[in-house]
Amino acid sequence: MTAPARVAAFHALRAVDNGSADLPSALARSRQHLQDDRDRSLAADIVTGTLRWQRSVDHLIEQMAKRPLTRLDADVVTILRLSLYQLLNLTRVPASAVVDDAVDLTRAARKPSATGFVNAVLRSTIRQKHRLPLPPRPAGHDTDAALAYLGITHSHPDWLVRRWLERYGFDDTERWVQFNNATPPLTLRANRLRATRDAVRRALDDGGVETEPASIAPDGLIVTAGNPLRRPADGLFFVQDEASQLVALAAGAQPGERVLDLCASPGGKTTAMAADMDDRGVIVASDVRPRRLRLLHDTVRLSGSRHTHIVQVPGRGPLPFTDAFDCVLVDAPCSGLGTIRRDPDIRWRRREGELTTLARDQEDLLARAAGAVAAGGRLVYATCSSEPEENEQVVDRFMDQHPGFELTSLAPHPVLGRFADSRGMFRTLPFAHGLEAFFAAVLVRRDGVR
Repeated sequence: MTAPARVAAFHALRAVDNGSADLPSALARSRQHLQDDRDRSLAADIVTGTLRWQRSVDHLIEQMAKRPLTRLDADVVTILRLSLYQLLNLTRVPASAVVDDAVDLTRAARKPSATGFVNAVLRSTIRQKHRLPLPPRPAGHDTDAALAYLGITHSHPDWLVRRWLERYGFDDTERWVQFNNATPPLTLRANRLRATRDAVRRALDDGGVETEPASIAPDGLIVTAGNPLRRPADGLFFVQDEASQLVALAAGAQPGERVLDLCASPGGKTTAMAADMDDRGVIVASDVRPRRLRLLHDTVRLSGSRHTHIVQVPGRGPLPFTDAFDCVLVDAPCSGLGTIRRDPDIRWRRREGELTTLARDQEDLLARAAGAVAAGGRLVYATCSSEPEENEQVVDRFMDQHPGFELTSLAPHPVLGRFADSRGMFRTLPFAHGLEAFFAAVLVRRDGVR
């Protein structure tokens, strides 16, 4: 009998590959058919790991099969991908079980004529496991050799690797792709509206979940053992990346202020700002889509915030607010290229040409938000993108068109100062900081200037 986790992983990967589901949706569906937590964990590992190493695995399939992927059946490719990932990365899984299940999956996919081919490719890989035909690390400064090594051996698209090489050089780019291919830790943010970080740690420890304080984010916790998501949802903590927690600090929300979180769902930054404000003042948390609003409502309810109000805003045109805000946070929809470690499929879904389109939408959103900022108030623009088109270039074009706003430096900030670039904008870099690539800029509106 084929292992249930591998069957679930096959269906999830097929859904992602044919575009019928994104990675989170595909994983959620696969979990519905698995009762055992170990099977759920293995299926998730196979799916995310296969997507993470997809380009390397595809290269190996072509080398072992001696033919391009375009000449292979799509289901067979999916079976080979998930099987090769296991053979090369999951040492606790017996190789014989992987091969046998791959052959059974091929039959179940109604491709019986391909069973011998699948068996041969996998067994050939096993024989060459310690001398795989992948591009080696270049000894010199040959750009093509560097692209082949970073792109194929480290499983990233050439266009993205080329950009990082041009900006940061080979060594830092190598560290970046290695960072993206590492399994990320589960990171939590203690909800200070309900308990201190130390109190949350004790509560988790009582439930068999071990954590350690995050190195930078003051409310951050890194899970080192146990599964905190098995606990009843009580709002003591939220799952939130450490770099994302730092973006909320850039907003500088203070007690008594009026704050607008324009693209608020799922609510991590909203509830972090509510805690910074000690739930005194007003936060308006908004989003466009009803489903996102429901998710936002659940997060705010769990947080215990009494002064956060949820509003649906239109996708275009003026915002429905008559009073101005002391702070407006625009956590803009973006490429997500800064979160590849946590969302490995993003590297394959994004195309370089999309950056320009995304930047135009981000500029429009920032311009709409500007009208809601009070004189002397702050407009905070943030993304989880690594690319300048979506970050400083958006900010620069906005300031050219809105001379009433000026950039303020985050260099003096006691926590964020270490991440400030030469102009005072917040930027985390995986190779330098060990964090996902996030960006934020704080713009202040001069008194009386629209």
